[in-house]
Amino acid sequence: MTDGFSQSGKKKLREELRSQASGPCTHFQRNFILRGTIFGKLSTSVVLHCESPQEVAAVVRIEQEAMKSLTEGDIEECLLNKVDLRRQEISQAVEEVQKVIHCLTTEISHQDIRFQAVPYSGTYNGHIKVLAPSQFLVTVPVKGLAGYREARERRWRYYTLRGTRLPCPLRDPEGLQQWLGVEQFVKTLWQWHETDVNIEGDIVPAKVLQVFRKLVENAVRSCHLSGKVSLLADSAAVWVVMETSSGQVEIELAPTVEIPTAWSEKAQWPRCLKRWPPPERVECIKSFGFNLVARSNYHWQLSFSQAEQVLLEQLDEDGGCRRQCLQVMRQLKEDVWCPGKRPVITSYHLQTVLFWTCEKYPHPKDWQVFSKAFLRLVRKLHKCVSQHFLKHYFVPKSNLLQSANSSKLDSVAQKLAYFLKNPQIRLP
Repeated sequence: MTDGFSQSGKKKLREELRSQASGPCTHFQRNFILRGTIFGKLSTSVVLHCESPQEVAAVVRIEQEAMKSLTEGDIEECLLNKVDLRRQEISQAVEEVQKVIHCLTTEISHQDIRFQAVPYSGTYNGHIKVLAPSQFLVTVPVKGLAGYREARERRWRYYTLRGTRLPCPLRDPEGLQQWLGVEQFVKTLWQWHETDVNIEGDIVPAKVLQVFRKLVENAVRSCHLSGKVSLLADSAAVWVVMETSSGQVEIELAPTVEIPTAWSEKAQWPRCLKRWPPPERVECIKSFGFNLVARSNYHWQLSFSQAEQVLLEQLDEDGGCRRQCLQVMRQLKEDVWCPGKRPVITSYHLQTVLFWTCEKYPHPKDWQVFSKAFLRLVRKLHKCVSQHFLKHYFVPKSNLLQSANSSKLDSVAQKLAYFLKNPQIRLP
């Protein structure tokens, strides 16, 4: 059924209508109304299935009574039931993943001093990012690079990954990318000067990934995880597939240089005359620094995961519904708009949409009514997906959708457009 309302449900509705019950809204009526009227619309197919004018009038009366008796708590409870279930499932998967990752990276750190173990955490683990229910990004911290400073002199690179000489220089990094020279650190382990990761003074991410991949292969065998974890061979990055109690998950393991003592010059933030977040919070957020992640051949990728986590943790100190909007949007994205193992739109994209919207609408009053705030976010997401353009929050010159599959983006845009024409949240 297009409206998700079963024949048995319609039969039960007719029984309710015929009973012409008065008084407070019943549990069934409340669920029925919530199923189709979160954004003020009653399912037309239900009205069409009424058999008499009296039943139509009863439907209208049920809607009116239900909307009167519905409290904010009722709506929140029904909307977030599935979100809570997702959180529990994700928490279980994260628990299983981090146990395996901690085992693997501990073994890797014994094999090569340049890589640290990902710590096990009983609460939030900042090294594990859930991009989708079956897609994780794990940042593996490296060791022996301390006292970072920005490069002051520009130089051309003519090398290849094999060490041969190019007639023309390599392209300069753009957006979230940058070079990383060993001389940019005050203190370094001598191993970072070795040719297995270093070319002409640069620490080259592709070389680091080559070394790291071999270490992961060895660690899987040493930890006796061959039946549980396997490497994917069709990617320059290091991806593994892991069996969990809820099914397979794909995990990208990315060596990461953590730089907690500086803020990247590429991040021109905060922007002038912006009220979100408050100025006193900005300096706190910037004090967490940034990371450089090995995910490509020559250039390191900037990451601001800790700063973003602080922003998320302090979203609703004014009692707003920003986090709730993000959770519901993420649930709809995973169930309806963009499901799948490696979705073209991830939780990170939704988080970025939220940050930009918070900056544009900084006042508490903008986040008091869930339906208005939620539709505002979906409209922003639809605009970004339709235009294939979503600016990184801290480095706006970087388009997060630049390398995304255009046809998949168009498909998501169509689903979002349909939702905006008929904005209903149907609960199972």
